Amino acid sequence: MQRRSGGAALALVLLAATASFGTVQAAPSATARAVSPLAVARPVADWQLAHMDRFDYVSSFRHHTEAPRDWIQATFYIGLTDFADATKDPRYAAALQAHGVKEQWGFDGRPRHADADVTGQVWLWTAARSGDRKQLEPITARFDAVLAAPSTVSMDFVPKPPEGGDPYCQARWCWSDALFMAPAAWVGLSNATGDPRYLAHADREFWVTTDALYDPVEHLYFRDSRFIERRDAGGRKIFWGRGNGWVFGGLVRILSALPADHPSRPRYEALFKDMAAKLITLQGAQGYWPVSLLEPQDVPETSGTGFFVYGLAWGINNGLLPAKTYKPAAVKGWNALQHAVGPDGKLGWVQQVGVAPDKVTATDTQLYGVGAFLMAATQMEKLK
Repeated sequence: MQRRSGGAALALVLLAATASFGTVQAAPSATARAVSPLAVARPVADWQLAHMDRFDYVSSFRHHTEAPRDWIQATFYIGLTDFADATKDPRYAAALQAHGVKEQWGFDGRPRHADADVTGQVWLWTAARSGDRKQLEPITARFDAVLAAPSTVSMDFVPKPPEGGDPYCQARWCWSDALFMAPAAWVGLSNATGDPRYLAHADREFWVTTDALYDPVEHLYFRDSRFIERRDAGGRKIFWGRGNGWVFGGLVRILSALPADHPSRPRYEALFKDMAAKLITLQGAQGYWPVSLLEPQDVPETSGTGFFVYGLAWGINNGLLPAKTYKPAAVKGWNALQHAVGPDGKLGWVQQVGVAPDKVTATDTQLYGVGAFLMAATQMEKLK
């Protein structure tokens, strides 16, 4: 209880600071910087767990938020797996196990969609922790069906079935978000089963997506094919902050699961380093990254920033990024994230569900933002 009270006290300090700025928050105090990242994140995790029965605090896409097997909840639970490992608090592991039992380790009705695959990352964690291999049966059956008839549709995002629904290309990973959602689950299933086919599929499809969406000049990803030729009002290319956060966080999860001797590992590491080098040049003065990465920072945004802090801290902790160059950006970003935590643990300034840079307000929250925050906290704790 003392740790939770400490987090609440910190949040009160941060809320007071929030009231003192206009659109961009002032830098956190030295006292805030000294608090353990896990202590900062504990009330955030607890607030979200206490608000999983109704989602009236979500301003849009509430139906999607309520779906227990979709990407929104899955991203929160992925962050909670990292947080459970870091804190060793049995309450978080119990919450994850209870979620799996309730959902019977299953997936939603979309048989070939990365936004449905992502919950497999949670089931892989619970299966490894519990030793219950029956938990892997749904994901194995799901991925085996894809391997039996892999899709070769175009990566063009526009064409849709005449009757409506998802674009044809979403049978593959034709949008940047998918690189967080799906590949790590496929790589993880190879690790869990010893079957290399899942990893081979993930490796092949990841680079198809990268060839389609990665800009080798800017070292950033377009969200999907519709954005390659688009420009903002100032004539700049449009690189969505969270869209690139999905990729950067996804690279962390792929590299964490990928065998050290895998032939593609140097290529993933080079991509990760190239993105990191670009990202630290785009961080705003207050520590947040812009919602549109090449535009000047307008307001705080915590979901993209959370993923970037997560990736930078992980890269330093695992020897891929030199601390002298990258630690200042990671610390600055983490200090900024702390200012988005309210006195009750609610995380604010999370851009709502979308496909492009959009407005964001102090009261906006979402589960994927909390998931990214928890991932960032666990790596910042190791960095500290």
